Amino acid sequence: MTEVSSLTGRLLVATPALADPNFDRAVVLLLDHDEEGSLGVVLNRPTPVGVGDILQGWAELAGEPGVVFQGGPVSLDSALGVAVIPGGAGPLGWRRVHGAIGLVDLETPPELLAAALGSLRIFAGYAGWGPGQLEDELSQGAWYVVESEPGDVSSPAPERLWRAVLRRQRGELAMLATYPEDPSLN
Repeated sequence: MTEVSSLTGRLLVATPALADPNFDRAVVLLLDHDEEGSLGVVLNRPTPVGVGDILQGWAELAGEPGVVFQGGPVSLDSALGVAVIPGGAGPLGWRRVHGAIGLVDLETPPELLAAALGSLRIFAGYAGWGPGQLEDELSQGAWYVVESEPGDVSSPAPERLWRAVLRRQRGELAMLATYPEDPSLN
């Protein structure tokens, strides 16, 4: 088996050619990537469901737009909390994934994390890939892999995140930010 270079903490940005409707113009934050597979959350799929409707204690801590995001097509009945904690060591109930970004144990009393949180998003479900599956998709050109920034997790305009992430890249990727929703209308 070939060694897998970890992409944990990086973003997968769907290419215009990616045909899967679950990932059309998706921006996925990889929370785990190793030889056993990959797991991430789609950062730009807000739902109409308020955080308080399913996790009352976390509603006040969730960033705008205060709704649950569809993290991906897998396990939509489960919830993941992703938070940015500025500074050094994080509080009890938070596990660093990459830089200031980490996972929140939603069983932890929210008041234990409240003072440390820079931002928090709640995701229903996740995106998952088995061993080698993501690498196959990358080799087929389905995703661009780019560096994440802590602000990506809490973007106040998630509907514009795909374009914003591409725009901050260099060269050809920045130009793709202007790619039309439906190229046949050009």
